[in-house]
Amino acid sequence: MTGSRTRVDAHVKRLDADVVARAKRRGMDAIVYAPHFTRLPTIRRRAAGFSDEDLTVVPAREVFTGDWGNRRHLLALGLDDPVPDYITFEGAMAEFDRQDAAVLVPHPSFATVSLTRPEIEAHAGRLDAIETYNTKLLPHQNARAQRIARELDLPAFGSSYAHLPGTVGEAWTAFDDRLDDVDAVVDAFREQRPRTVVHRAGLGHRIRGLIEFAHLAYENTWTKIDRMFLSGDEPTLPTNVAYEGRFDDVSIYTGKLSDYRPR
Repeated sequence: MTGSRTRVDAHVKRLDADVVARAKRRGMDAIVYAPHFTRLPTIRRRAAGFSDEDLTVVPAREVFTGDWGNRRHLLALGLDDPVPDYITFEGAMAEFDRQDAAVLVPHPSFATVSLTRPEIEAHAGRLDAIETYNTKLLPHQNARAQRIARELDLPAFGSSYAHLPGTVGEAWTAFDDRLDDVDAVVDAFREQRPRTVVHRAGLGHRIRGLIEFAHLAYENTWTKIDRMFLSGDEPTLPTNVAYEGRFDDVSIYTGKLSDYRPR
């Protein structure tokens, strides 16, 4: 890392040697790695394996709260203990509070997968940042997020939200401080330090964003959902034995695959 500022692509879904190389070419100092349906120990192990002196990989979880049809995504950084998907919003927030995690709002007011403006306003004091630029989203959707952050006076963050390797480094959060490791990056979000949201421009950037947006169709097909939950014992379901029943009282999932079938 060089200079006194730190560029963080604050949400990526892929992590391999090609992603790391691209992030470095794109001038990123850190990326936040939060893959879907992957338990925290696996994420942390992979993040540590790909971190080096030039790029910090921050392990995180994008937790799905609520049921499949009305899930509210929360991006949590700085977790020490695993938190499953498909628990109640309050159950997730209570666990984040217990662990003193940094809680970010990805893609606000987008479809049925995000916190709405009233929900963000109601919980503003418990949230550390709201995503105001997401490469995957369309311009009017990002403009709406920027308006929400401005009206509620919440810190902003930006990310590529890369589900595809070529999107990494298309948008980022530039902190005014030098952040040399995972704890420093998490603290910067938790402490709401000054930052600027930056994204690339031009036709190539727009095309990458449109490709990512089109990828949503695959992300939300019933075929994929069916495959993920067919066994009923997937890694981030609250009923998985790894959670030792700690989340039974806030679980949305009852063990029936039909609980997740899109209405």
